[in-house]
Order: sequence, then C-alpha cells, then structure tokens
Amino acid sequence: MNATPDTVIHRRVAMLRAGGDAGLVARLASGWVVMGDPQVIRGYCLLLPDPVVPQLNALAGPARTAFLADMAHVGDVLMKAMDATRINYAIFGNVDPALHAHVFPRRADEPAGLVTAQPWAFDWQAAPKFSAVQHGDLLGTLRRAFAASG
Repeated sequence: MNATPDTVIHRRVAMLRAGGDAGLVARLASGWVVMGDPQVIRGYCLLLPDPVVPQLNALAGPARTAFLADMAHVGDVLMKAMDATRINYAIFGNVDPALHAHVFPRRADEPAGLVTAQPWAFDWQAAPKFSAVQHGDLLGTLRRAFAASG
C-alpha cells in the first residue's frame, strides 16, 4: 500500500486547493505562489508545484518546462514589484522531500553585511512570521503585480 507523502509542501498545497491559505499570492500554470514564512527577506515567496512531486527531476517535458518558466516568472514579478536589484532562486528539498522553489527579491538597501550573502545567512529565527495582518499591504501589492503580469 502506497501512502500519500506527508510533507509541509503536500499539506500546504492541499490547503491551497481548499482555499484555506492566507499566504496565497497567485495561481500559475505549474502551481501556486505563496508568501514565504518567515519573511526573512521582504517579499520572499515560494513556488509549489501542483501536483506535488518529489523533486525537479520527477517532472518531464512540458511539466518541467512550465515549472521552471513559472519560477522565472515569479522572479520577474518580484523584481519589479519589490524594486529588487537581483533575484535569488533555490531548490533543495532536503528537509521536505517535495519540489518547491524559494524565490528571494534582493534589494540594495539590505544590511551591509548581508547584501552579498545567500539568504540562509540571514537570521531566520528573528525574521517576522508571515501574517496576513502584518504583511497585508505587501500581499496585496504582490497579488496585484501577478494579476497585472498576465
């Protein structure tokens, strides 16, 4: 008997399908754009594939192309909406063995010691947890930016 994997990614995609995730930013062809938790870098988002797969290599042909194109699209939208100087992308899947892409808009006004650091050098414990109340304006900005991006 094959049990459905139970990862944070599987549970979050199930919540998104049910309309119960306050961090939903946009639905794209390959999956869902959601706010990262915590907001270690303002505007940090994740792209979650739907259906969930274990890793990028589990996608083939058009599905892989769509996910990677959507990941770049998330970066394009964040670049403009967050006035970013560059975008950092990361796909690991070591903790939660389910494909998900981290997309970080980087800005020139970051603390001097962190401007060139990778996102895991930031203090994730001190970063604010995503809150629809606290981050409502940002969430609205990103939702409008994705809606306008076509």
